[in-house]
Amino acid sequence: MTTGAADPSGYVRQREQSARDVRWPDAPEPLSVAVYDNHAHLEIEDGDEPRSLDEQLSRAADVGVVGVVQAGGDIESSRWSAWAAASHPSVLAAVAIHPNEAPAYKSAGRLDEAIAVIDELAAQPRVRAVGETGLDFFRTEEDGLPAQFESFEAHIDIAKRHDLAMQIHDRDAHDAVLETLERVGAPDRTVFHCFSGDADMARYSAERGYWLSFAGNVTFKNAQNLRDALAVTPRERILVETDAPFLTPTPHRGRPNAPYLIPVTVRFMAAELGVDVDEFCAQLAQNTLEVYGAFSD
Repeated sequence: MTTGAADPSGYVRQREQSARDVRWPDAPEPLSVAVYDNHAHLEIEDGDEPRSLDEQLSRAADVGVVGVVQAGGDIESSRWSAWAAASHPSVLAAVAIHPNEAPAYKSAGRLDEAIAVIDELAAQPRVRAVGETGLDFFRTEEDGLPAQFESFEAHIDIAKRHDLAMQIHDRDAHDAVLETLERVGAPDRTVFHCFSGDADMARYSAERGYWLSFAGNVTFKNAQNLRDALAVTPRERILVETDAPFLTPTPHRGRPNAPYLIPVTVRFMAAELGVDVDEFCAQLAQNTLEVYGAFSD
């Protein structure tokens, strides 16, 4: 469901509730050293009591999460992301056509139009990334893949022309994503959003100067590949995100997710790496600012 398409500030999507537990988890203990949520979709309402953008940001700040990179996936959500960043000093925007949306735009004869909108939004000063873009071989049928590649390569071009970071969506498409980046040339600041590869891919990506952003699924019992990847990633290449409202970390898996739950994932990652939480937070914050620049103008 969407509303307010004509006015970016009024845009909202609502996540399907299904039979899952939609109660908001309790807030975790605040972090002593502030960090940032590197990827969230705060235009999507979730939970038994939907929370406004202002409330989400306030709850995040209360636990030491002082900024959010809000990511788009189509024309409407990208416009909302740019509006959110322009009107909230703790938000920066990423704008893009999601790879699973690209075939639909293509079949409707609107992919060029959609990419042109992203190019226009990318010029705004608080839009600091093109994302999420990439390839998804899980949800898209084979006949939709040419549109994904066309869109991905166009987004790479936008990121390089505007000197922006790029947030990559990669689902079951590791080799194709890496090959495309090598063939076309990756932007200077390339981030694997919600990194889903293994240790070998992590090493390969870090060697090429990419950043790996880990989400709440690194805490899942069946995600040993992500913990192996985390273990071999240089500290200066690690980012953390929620992908809210999805991928809520253990022990709240399945419930609504939001930036205020970043401390759960951060503490888990620090424990896995055997590092001090405060030192790890400082490194995460430094990495975020290196990729996206300062949040305050």
